[in-house]
Amino acid sequence: MGQKINPLGFRLGTTQGHHSLWFAQPKNYSEGLQEDQKIRDCIKNYVQKNMRIPSGGVEGISHIEIQKRIDLIQVIIYMGFPKLLIESRPRGIEELQMNLQKEFHCVNRKLNIAITRIAKPYRNPNILAEYIAVQLKNRVSFRKAMKKAIEFTEKENTKGIQVQIAGRIDGKEIARVEWIREGRVPLQTIRAKIDYCSYTVRTIYGVLGIKIWIFLNEE
Repeated sequence: MGQKINPLGFRLGTTQGHHSLWFAQPKNYSEGLQEDQKIRDCIKNYVQKNMRIPSGGVEGISHIEIQKRIDLIQVIIYMGFPKLLIESRPRGIEELQMNLQKEFHCVNRKLNIAITRIAKPYRNPNILAEYIAVQLKNRVSFRKAMKKAIEFTEKENTKGIQVQIAGRIDGKEIARVEWIREGRVPLQTIRAKIDYCSYTVRTIYGVLGIKIWIFLNEE
């Protein structure tokens, strides 16, 4: 069988839930979808500009959950290292909330932002992919970066991980795909709780694509 479907979408309703929780009429659905994407982009840009990240460190945003009601937009930012943002910008959340309120003209709707800390950040593929991206930008060998990411994950008691990098790896003329797997990653089993991300990194040699699958447990 092919493996062309997104592992998260494949498991919606069983082991995965939606990151946007709201209802809209069909004619207004596209507007709500674009608004969600703009909110996520604004938050990531703000964190990137204002967060003091140590050398070789990551921003640590896992995902952003958006819940909408008639009079309220609730935004929950799941981060691995929220302490870095709070120390860099003590009133950052209030400032970000005001910026979003002005940006989206939320006159009749209140906008709330909350940050939730992830207990085990290196069990999250988005944070791992960001770590690998930083290493690749710093000219670290791709194999070393992949193996180090796998070491981080193994310490968090996961059952398996697969990491794939595609593009002009190490500046070679011909693009190729390199991957490494440790443990089990049963992609065809729906009850297997698998977290997945696809991440793009821009290097001096061109664009590289990073994909990570993490097998957490089986229900």
